[in-house]
Amino acid sequence: MIKQPGLPGDEYELIDEEVYRLRLFVTGATPNSTRAIANIKEFCETHLNGKYELDIVDVYQQPTIAEKEQIIALPMLLKKSPLPQRKLIGDMSDTDKVLRGLNLPALE
Repeated sequence: MIKQPGLPGDEYELIDEEVYRLRLFVTGATPNSTRAIANIKEFCETHLNGKYELDIVDVYQQPTIAEKEQIIALPMLLKKSPLPQRKLIGDMSDTDKVLRGLNLPALE
């Protein structure tokens, strides 16, 4: 079961209409970027059950979007909603780190 984030220690069921809006910033087709794309797609299908929107932004192709979002390192995942917004840096291979970053319950 997926939980909706709340205050630390609070657990709520994910509202059916709630969608995770994610944006992954990458640098072209580098190995690290390719790995991050594959990892986050697999993560979303496994843990978000289709309740997500994922945009992949190549900062070489769309530098103004990256500039607007104040990208500090790449690859970087930006969780736009549900609030609070979060930024995760890396190739998204650490599932527990991604779960924590998205305020989802850790694997048991």
